[in-house]
Amino acid sequence: MLKIHSVAIQCCAAVGPLASRIARRDAALADQLRRAMASVALNISEGAGSQGGNQNARYFNALGSAREVGTALEVAQAFGYVGQIDAALLDRLDRIRATLYRIVHR
Repeated sequence: MLKIHSVAIQCCAAVGPLASRIARRDAALADQLRRAMASVALNISEGAGSQGGNQNARYFNALGSAREVGTALEVAQAFGYVGQIDAALLDRLDRIRATLYRIVHR
């Protein structure tokens, strides 16, 4: 399993409470945020157990979902649903995106 999987799980733990706060104002955005964050962790895990083109496809999906998580957090902040996003969470998301980018573009 990639080391980045544990970072994705840490992000899930951080995103959960944010999604709960967002849900009070925008249930659809909160649901999309949760699903995208879960998709990151699940696709990393699935990619680690795949090979060839399937493996690369799972990592591409995880990368896209990680980008979606970041954008959902930006939207929530722009709409005033949450305040400043924790820098540690944003750093972890950046690490995930950078790692996945390197994997799919090797």
